[in-house]
Amino acid sequence: MKKEEVRARIEEIGIVPAIRVSSTEEARFAAAAVSSGGIPIVEITMTVLEACELIHDMVTNVPDIIVGAGTVLDPETAHRCLEAGAHFLTSPGLDLSIVELTKKADVVTMPGALTPSEVTAAWRAGVDFIKVFPCSQVGGAGYIRALKGPFPNASLVAAGGVTQQTASDLIRAGATALGIGSELIPREAIRLRRAEQIVELARRFLSIVRAARKLAAPTKELVARR
Repeated sequence: MKKEEVRARIEEIGIVPAIRVSSTEEARFAAAAVSSGGIPIVEITMTVLEACELIHDMVTNVPDIIVGAGTVLDPETAHRCLEAGAHFLTSPGLDLSIVELTKKADVVTMPGALTPSEVTAAWRAGVDFIKVFPCSQVGGAGYIRALKGPFPNASLVAAGGVTQQTASDLIRAGATALGIGSELIPREAIRLRRAEQIVELARRFLSIVRAARKLAAPTKELVARR
């Protein structure tokens, strides 16, 4: 899958599910469930056992799902994820050496950034998305709105503490997408193998994002006219 396709799909769906579970079997279960709920995107975090092997297997055998690597903390891990065929790489912080590796491989990059200085550095490095993490702990929608002032063209992904109650406000504040973990993939649902619960949550979050985008559209049109 080409970089442009991956980036466009993430922008279209507006949700990046983070899978942080104990085993590859649980990760496959979670990926299948969120995909059935209408979100064909997963971020396999490096905390999952044999994460790179799982990414390679899913990229090879589940072509309908965009498979990314999450919690990539160093260039060595980034290189392994790229070799595994990850469609995108994301980190909790900004490491420009990881960004450079990803760009050379022509793969979507989504580093974490929090302060305006970090956002500036990520923007100058030419990243595809900037993951604002941890978003809810520093103001949530209000903080996204504040960042969109000086960075109107930055594609911000709000991550960290996103819930059904905050998702709409984050999108309306200017977030391109949302990074969602346990609120979308509850540990209890994984433990009890309740696929239907994850499917329903995926559908709810998708509905929230779509509705919020419709509400935000008139405001964007008004700003564009000024």
